[in-house]
Amino acid sequence: MKFDRETGGAVPQLSGEQILAQVSDLPPNIEIQSENFGLLPGPHMTPPRMLELTRRIAHILEHPTQLGVVVTHGTDTLEETAYLQDLLHTSAKPVVFVGAMRNSSELSWDGPANLRAAIRVAAAPETRNLGALVVMNDQVLAAAEVSKTHTEAVDTFQSLSFGPLGFLDKDRLFITRTPKRREQVQATTLEERVEMIRVYAGFNGRLIDHAVSDGAQGIVLEALGRGNVPPASVPAIERAIAQGIPVILTSRCPKGRVLDTYAYDGGGHQLTQRGAILGGMLPGPKARIKLMLLLGSGMNLQQIKAAFEESSGE
Repeated sequence: MKFDRETGGAVPQLSGEQILAQVSDLPPNIEIQSENFGLLPGPHMTPPRMLELTRRIAHILEHPTQLGVVVTHGTDTLEETAYLQDLLHTSAKPVVFVGAMRNSSELSWDGPANLRAAIRVAAAPETRNLGALVVMNDQVLAAAEVSKTHTEAVDTFQSLSFGPLGFLDKDRLFITRTPKRREQVQATTLEERVEMIRVYAGFNGRLIDHAVSDGAQGIVLEALGRGNVPPASVPAIERAIAQGIPVILTSRCPKGRVLDTYAYDGGGHQLTQRGAILGGMLPGPKARIKLMLLLGSGMNLQQIKAAFEESSGE
């Protein structure tokens, strides 16, 4: 990003080559090739474009001398693209996503330092078999766990529930833990018609009915607390499920998993008894990405339920 006088704000302007030209102290004996996939801000990234990017990355990684791939990405949707990449990623070679919280017209631009760190991580043998990663502010984070937590802070990307996989300290990379397991989905396409709806006090399910009537093939609810909703919305959830539409429960809380703890009207236990699916520890946007891929792979409702439950340990 760079400040543009004509528009009065920061817009994408720099090519990969221009950004790389400002990065110093890169690893020796590493050949870096730049490819301009698209000059897009984060909000312009769509799931089909994400899928196209994963295909391009897979092709690049087929080259035997390729150590890994670094993707510079707008931070607004970075965690969604990185998670989609992780679900489809089958290579042992790492794919590292990186962005900047300050634009290149600011004195505190963090882009070059973040990119240098990402290149070092992608070239390191320690990061093989870790899947897709996010490297920001010298932290190495798993794509499946990372969230953007602040609108502006340079340490915005965090794994709130588990912490980073490692960190960079000057000349060294420390990997302090590895994920116990990585989930993968076999899909070559995705279902775009998946809606995400945030639940609130007094939520009556009208938006669920509207989504269904508008052709939604899946619904992700960012529910309250452990995965609960106001009672007035339960009939709409039941109607969606009765039509064979998967309804995934996540939480609008930034930490913790959903669980069918509460059996009152609208509680998670009642909803799962009606056929709603628990989304585990996934936040709403990532649950939506996963559901898009599962539907795109041709899974039926029971298979989708099993896929979410397996990953959440239910």
